[in-house]
Parts: sequence; structure tokens; C-alpha cells
Amino acid sequence: MKSGFVDKLIERVDRVEPVEVQAFLNRLAEESGFFKSVFDALQEGVVVADAEGTIHYINRAACRLFGLQANDATGAHLGDKVRGLDWTALVAGGADVVSRDLEIFYPENRYLNFYIKPIERKSDAQTAYVMLVRDTTEHRRNEEEMIESERFGALTMLAAGVAHEIGNPLNSLNIHLQLLERKLKKAVPDLFEAELREFTEIATGEVERLDLIIDQFLKAIRPSPPQLHPTDINAVIREAMHFLDPELKDRSLEITLELHSALPPLHLDADQIKQAFYNIVKNAAAATPPGGAITVRSDLADEHVAISFTDTGEGISAADMSNLFQPYFTTKKSGTGLGLLIVRRIAREHGGEIEFSSDEGHGTTVTMFLPRFTRGMRLLPLSDEQ
Repeated sequence: MKSGFVDKLIERVDRVEPVEVQAFLNRLAEESGFFKSVFDALQEGVVVADAEGTIHYINRAACRLFGLQANDATGAHLGDKVRGLDWTALVAGGADVVSRDLEIFYPENRYLNFYIKPIERKSDAQTAYVMLVRDTTEHRRNEEEMIESERFGALTMLAAGVAHEIGNPLNSLNIHLQLLERKLKKAVPDLFEAELREFTEIATGEVERLDLIIDQFLKAIRPSPPQLHPTDINAVIREAMHFLDPELKDRSLEITLELHSALPPLHLDADQIKQAFYNIVKNAAAATPPGGAITVRSDLADEHVAISFTDTGEGISAADMSNLFQPYFTTKKSGTGLGLLIVRRIAREHGGEIEFSSDEGHGTTVTMFLPRFTRGMRLLPLSDEQ
């Protein structure tokens, strides 16, 4: 319906029959409902606000992205409904177009791009603003995964080079210690043989321990395909916690197992999964003060088994949550920033995923989801754009 028709109707409203006015209003309501349906069908958010930031219209997608209800949002100030959005600062410059990225944490952690365009209303010469909101979470995460993969590849090459450079002198030390032990047997009186033998055995043991550490480090970061076998995940949890029990007791931490009694066997690489559990629990222990507790739970769902680790530690701030999987990012004084990266790689190579939830000051829960069934292939759902 053309706006000129409305202007003409208003000019001659005193000469229009009531039936014509009613027909016009019905037609106007139908078209208004039609355009509302069109905007609600869009996957991108649409918000119309005035210069002060008062919301005059918000579509369904924008409500979903910002966690709002249309009835409550209409007539409210945009800055009040979307915390962290300084409307006055955005439109103060008088720019023709404003395009910015925004990270939101409610109703879920997502990345959005919003595009603001001023539009002059002819009826009162006032300026209105149209905001288009696009969800860029998937695109951003794909980019982060690609960057993470490149960093991890570079890290693996560096680690392999360092391990090689350290491994060679370790092998040389081991050989010379063996030669020294043989010489001592021939040249040293029996009085000192036992003591010197003990020294060489200690040195040899330390060399072997360093060699084992290097080997474990390479296994942890080198992307190797998991060797899958039917495995009792509860048994893996018990073995991992039994191994860590002395360390946790030394820190005066209580560990509790709440394991589902009827879990099916999962196709896993038990060694890799235990490596992931070690990293998770060590992080939890480092964040939990003496006297605290760590609870490990296993649970069953239709498609997966969930293993959660809940601590009573200091929690994670909202700012740090977005950096958890960045290489070398750590909140610990002696941390390397690689543990969670390794955990997520192991989970994903098993077809699973890892999730965090945290209440700063009250603790953190890390949940690993592992698929119940081996997936050779799966039909992808239709994308929203199709």
C-alpha cells in the first residue's frame, strides 16, 4: 500500500463513507500483519528504535538472540534490555552506518554482528534507526578452530623438535652411565662399589624418567587417532581417580564418585580419555582451596554419556570463559595453557565435546560428552538458510 494513498485518504476523510474507512482499516491491518509475519520469518534480528533508543519494533529473531519478550521490549530503552550496549555512544557520531561486533552471555554465550542505519521519517522529520542483528557464532568458532588447529600444528612441530634435541643428550648420558658402571666394577675397590653403584643407578633412573616425561608429553599433544575398544567408562574414571588420589589427599581435597550403575560400553581409547581426566581434575584441584571437594558424576542420555567434574573452587570469570581454549592462556602461576586444548582435542576425536559452566567464587563444572554409538556417517540437518 503506497504512503501517498494514505495521505490522500486523510485529506478527504470527511468525504469518505464509513464503509470505505472500515474497508481501508481492515486492509491496513492485514498488510501490517503480513509485514510483521515477513519480519518474524527472518533469521536475522530486526529492531527499530528512535534517536533516544526507545524500541518501537522488534522481531522474533532479535527477541531470541537477546533473550527478550516482544511485549516487554516494545517501548523500553534498548540499552536497558541489552546490557553492555551504549546506544547514545553508538549514534552520537551521526555516521550513516554503524557496524559492530558484540559478545553476549545471556541467554547463552554467542557472538553477534549488528548493523545500524538511520532512516528519516517523512511524517515528522524525526530520525529512526533500523538495527539488523546477525548471529556470527558459528562462523567465528569455525575461524577459531582453524586458527587453533594451525597453532596446535606449530606447537606439535616445536615440541617434537625440542624433544628430539633433549632426547639425544639423554640417550648419550644413559650410554655413558652404563660405561661408567662397567669401569667402576673393574677399577673401584669393593668398599666404594655399592655406594657408587647406587649413585649411577639413581642417575640412570632420572634419565629414564626424563625420557618417559618427554614421551608422554609428545603423546599428549601429538594428534594421533584414538585406538577405540569397547570400554567401561566407569572403570576408566575409577582408575584415573585412584591414580590421582594421593595428590588430592596431599592437597586436603575430598573426591566423591557418583557413577551411573548401568552405563553401556563405549568405544574409547582408555589411555587418551584418562589423560583428559587427569588434566580436568588437576585444573579443578589447582582452583580449589584445601578442604574443598571434587565430585565426579557419570550419567546416561539417549545419544551420549556425560561425565562431569564439579569443584568447589574459585570459579571462572565471564571474561576468562571466552579464553579457556586459547593456547597458552592460563590463570595458574605455573600453568602452560595447553591442558584444556588437549582435553577438547581428545573429546572431539572421540566424537564428543566438552562444556563449561561456572559460578565465579563458588566453583566450576566441566562436562565431557561422549557418544554412545560409533558413527561412521550421519545425515546433517537442514541449515536455517535452506
